[in-house]
Amino acid sequence: MRLWPSRTDQKFYRETFKIKEQFSAAPRAIAVSSGKGGVGKTSLSVNLALCLAKMGCRATLFDADLGMANVEVMLGLAPPYSLYDVLYGDKTLEEIIMQGPWGLNIISGGSGFLELANLDQNRRQRLIRMLNQFSSRDDFVLIDTGAGINKNVLGFVAAAGEVIIVLTPEPTSLTDAYALIKVLANFKVHSKVHVVVNRSSDRREAERTMDRLLITAERFLNIRINSLGWIPEDKLVSQAIKKQQPFFLTDPNSLASRSVTGIAELLTNTARPSQMEGFWGKLMALFG
Repeated sequence: MRLWPSRTDQKFYRETFKIKEQFSAAPRAIAVSSGKGGVGKTSLSVNLALCLAKMGCRATLFDADLGMANVEVMLGLAPPYSLYDVLYGDKTLEEIIMQGPWGLNIISGGSGFLELANLDQNRRQRLIRMLNQFSSRDDFVLIDTGAGINKNVLGFVAAAGEVIIVLTPEPTSLTDAYALIKVLANFKVHSKVHVVVNRSSDRREAERTMDRLLITAERFLNIRINSLGWIPEDKLVSQAIKKQQPFFLTDPNSLASRSVTGIAELLTNTARPSQMEGFWGKLMALFG
């Protein structure tokens, strides 16, 4: 009986462990998107990122809704610089990053990524190195995308290792969410998507909405739907948006905050998908 692996086996194990270390060192890049606007996508992105940071995760929130800086508005921030200033100015990545509560990092995308196609190779590689070096310290990178199925949104969603689709019980929201998932399935962008039902009057309505999506997707699409839960309709949410203070900060014990905590716990307890190529490198390739 062999009590010790052969030299060939030892080499295989060493290479395997090296690959696993690379995977574990890279952050989980999760795009938060929706089929239509006005469903609470940015609100979920902001409060979920804050919740993960409070739980002790190293997290970065990237505002990728180009031209619509809603993340900064909800946090009451006014960033003087964005990635555009890194690409075409003299700013470093560290100089444009804003610090949020519990050490959350916030990056304003500005219009920078719309200019990637015009970057020369040296500038693009320099930006990739900066982004990879910075994000290697993170556990999570949450990307708040725009809504719909335009090129910019799909670029960010395709580059991320995972995607959360936010919808409400409204029929139009359900239809548009299905349209987005259908595109992801048809182009084999993701084999699985996470789904959150927002602004539901109660659990029963949220479950009915999720069931309708699951039944239709299982019948017509080759993609798995993973429910991350639901967030109830809560006046606190709209009040927090008006005050430019995330509801997870103003009342962490509210129904909405507890729902976001449940979503964060599900994510941290879910095995991450293997990503052979980093989020930032894939993003550069798609936009460039």
